[in-house]
Amino acid sequence: MRRLTVICLLLVAGSAGAQEKDFPGVEKLMSSEDYRAAGLHKLNPDEIEALNQWLVSYTAGEAQALRNTSEEVKQAEQDIRIEARIKGDFRGWSGDTLFSLDNGQVWRQRLEGRFAYNGDAREVVIEKNFFGYYRLTHVATGASIGVTRIN
Repeated sequence: MRRLTVICLLLVAGSAGAQEKDFPGVEKLMSSEDYRAAGLHKLNPDEIEALNQWLVSYTAGEAQALRNTSEEVKQAEQDIRIEARIKGDFRGWSGDTLFSLDNGQVWRQRLEGRFAYNGDAREVVIEKNFFGYYRLTHVATGASIGVTRIN
């Protein structure tokens, strides 16, 4: 449970100054695998809303102090960076692209945009931005797009 708390904390840490309506909710911040593993799929809508409210309040109040003082939180933040290679041919993205990575993860493009690429470089980095969303960057070109993990 402590690890879940740390993960949830990190997922929302960047959104401390955001208005409540800007918070996407724990169900969108976590992968479906993590969401189920944490048992959150068993909660009713009122319980999920209460959890989301608590996360927003906690992030606004105590999260920054924990990010600066807890070694466990610092390590978890470092683990958020994912370096991988796209499996198969990589030709960029076109609006609803799926990215299958050599580490077994699958990510979906979540923002509109197109990027055409004709080359052999398949290395990508996925990092969480200030608002708690993930961004995939093609290392060779520096082109990036918002993504959501689906597996």
